[in-house]
Amino acid sequence: MEYGNLRERAMKWILGEIAFSPDPARSLRTWRERFGIGQAELAKALGVSPSVVSDYESGRRKSPGLSTVRRMIEAMFAIDEQKGGVMLKSLTHLLIGRFPSSIVLEIKEYSKPVEGRTIVEAVKGEVFANEDMLTQKLFGHTVIDSLQAILSLSAEEFRYLYGLSTERVLAFTQVTTGRSPMVAVRVIGITPGMIVLHGQQLREPDALAVKLAQLLRIPLVVSRLPAVDDLIGAFRSVG
Repeated sequence: MEYGNLRERAMKWILGEIAFSPDPARSLRTWRERFGIGQAELAKALGVSPSVVSDYESGRRKSPGLSTVRRMIEAMFAIDEQKGGVMLKSLTHLLIGRFPSSIVLEIKEYSKPVEGRTIVEAVKGEVFANEDMLTQKLFGHTVIDSLQAILSLSAEEFRYLYGLSTERVLAFTQVTTGRSPMVAVRVIGITPGMIVLHGQQLREPDALAVKLAQLLRIPLVVSRLPAVDDLIGAFRSVG
């Protein structure tokens, strides 16, 4: 798909997310934060004062019409493009195809940012690396059946799947040591906001997995929930 078409689809999708949100003001703020753009930076791109953006996001000002929201989204993508198009690349998994449900068990974008420690509590997790980073904001999660992924995906598909976003949780099920997911993340060169490992026989991650998580500055968590359905339910409860 051409870059322009992909960008247009992404803008329409975000516009719909904001327009149909039960709280459009909060949704608008969440998307700005996801882009990593400050209020002043967005206001400058729009040619308005930062207080205008702040008022829209706080609900103090009447919600902008669709044309104004679209202008704001266009400005976000323009700023993102200047920074290398990081956000557009991270949204491709929502816009181009789908992985089989046997591999991607759950994928969701949160209605508002969630702190890492909230995820840890929900999944009854034990943190094995970078506990000091649990205050960072996460914007979604992807739950992957690691065994099915290994058996079914090519190297390029692995790269595409793991490169979903740098600000989301990647959770891997059917894990025995945690080494394979961490090696894959290291080789592909991405840094998700958190990695959660789940497996009935998993007590603690392999020493190499912990070392890689420490080097990459990724919180590494082992969920103590008994079943995959419990894990997915826990993730759904936070977003």
